Amino acid sequence: MTLAVLSQAFALVFDPYVLWVIVASAAFGLFVGAIPGLTATMATALLVPVTFFMPPVPAIASIVTATAMAIFAGDIPSCLLRMPGTPASAAYTDEAYAMTKKGQGEVALGAGLVFSVIGGLFGTAVLIVAAPALAEIALKFSSFEYFWLVILGLSSAVFLAIGNPLKGVVSLLLGLLVASQGLDNPAAFPRFTFGNAELAGGLTLIPIMIGMFAVSEIIRNVATMDQPWEMAQTKIGNVFTGMWTLTKRYPLQILRGSTLGTAIGALPGAGADIAAWMSYAMSKRFSKEPEKFGSGHVEGIVEAGASNNSALAGAWIPALVFGIPGDSITAIVIGVLYIKGLNPGPTIFLEKAPEMYAIFIVFILANLLMVPLGIAAIKGASQLLRAPREVLMPVILLFCVVGSFAINNSPFGVVLMLAFGLVAYVMEENGFPVAPAILGMVLGAMLEEHFISSMIKADGRLLAFFERPIAAGLGALTLAVFAWPLVRAWILPDRNRA
Repeated sequence: MTLAVLSQAFALVFDPYVLWVIVASAAFGLFVGAIPGLTATMATALLVPVTFFMPPVPAIASIVTATAMAIFAGDIPSCLLRMPGTPASAAYTDEAYAMTKKGQGEVALGAGLVFSVIGGLFGTAVLIVAAPALAEIALKFSSFEYFWLVILGLSSAVFLAIGNPLKGVVSLLLGLLVASQGLDNPAAFPRFTFGNAELAGGLTLIPIMIGMFAVSEIIRNVATMDQPWEMAQTKIGNVFTGMWTLTKRYPLQILRGSTLGTAIGALPGAGADIAAWMSYAMSKRFSKEPEKFGSGHVEGIVEAGASNNSALAGAWIPALVFGIPGDSITAIVIGVLYIKGLNPGPTIFLEKAPEMYAIFIVFILANLLMVPLGIAAIKGASQLLRAPREVLMPVILLFCVVGSFAINNSPFGVVLMLAFGLVAYVMEENGFPVAPAILGMVLGAMLEEHFISSMIKADGRLLAFFERPIAAGLGALTLAVFAWPLVRAWILPDRNRA
């Protein structure tokens, strides 16, 4: 990279028009991400028509900035109201909300903001330095490797269940059952459709997620309307208080979350959602204080917060180098790149070097801009808690209805939201955690698709799942995770006797 190319890239980014586009897109991304049901992918889709009228660099800059802001902004309603703004925030919604109830809302929000920025900058650094090498590794993943990766993700359900792993497994199986519904399976066989056209299309995740987190909380608040509202006393002060202490206390967690997020993001079809779930589960698995998870412990938020934003940059690695989307956002972005004449491929860094390095600079700028704009968004959203519960709950329900309807422009989404909200309320009242069910819904379709594809390739031979080097490593790791509780139960009694 010559100084001439770098100076051209800076000139492209620090044009007043491009800077104005970045700031406007940041505000738009924060707004979309903070409204449950309106995902980062939807923010990208809504921006595409606007980008038709822009030159290449501001067009891509608008999408990069809006998606980075939307992923972070999902943490705000997640923390304050137990309503994840985006699927990536759902992994640690209960943890963040528990901190808010304990009066530590500013710590949870500060951790979400600061470590999202750190993770985003880490992912961007990897994107700049090692994009071709990482993309080459990602392309070696076949259905066998993805199968083990999904199984490893599903094993997180045991760690997500607080106190009772068996109920966590039951919740996970419920999620897998929901994921199997409809026509979207390898054989396109209608499962549990009962002749209904809406059911044939499958059960959309976003309305279900809104229902299980937000509507269940609304029902719980309505049921306890005569009791004092513990959330009403929550105050959000300086969100940076204690962040340096957390950075010194959890350096390994920050590095691990950022690294895993970038790696998961670089895998075609994975994305920030799966990265956040796996990072949160890994944080609990290797924590020195696993018993604190679920009761309002910041460690999982630190690691998963770094992971979901680093995954955004990681997803651009296969997209830019090979034209293969790393997630649903980059699937849309690739179309925009082609329209703007930035055809993805190994030669793009030679043929369009100034534009590529301009995009890298935008990634850095977007993450840095997240700090002041994120603080403003947190301060504005925290004013919601000053409203009386009798006023706030109907307004929240209205946002839930709008978000669920907007996914497919169908009232069926609203029905799904209400039904699963009631299911989640009953589950939680009986000690069944909601998070493993959501995890099963996220990964269920991928599990079936990659298992069937692998069995067809292997002609039914199970040994084929261990014949490829990467698949064998992932398989051994997954089996070790499942075997560890049994080994520990066998070793500890011997130690106690000794």
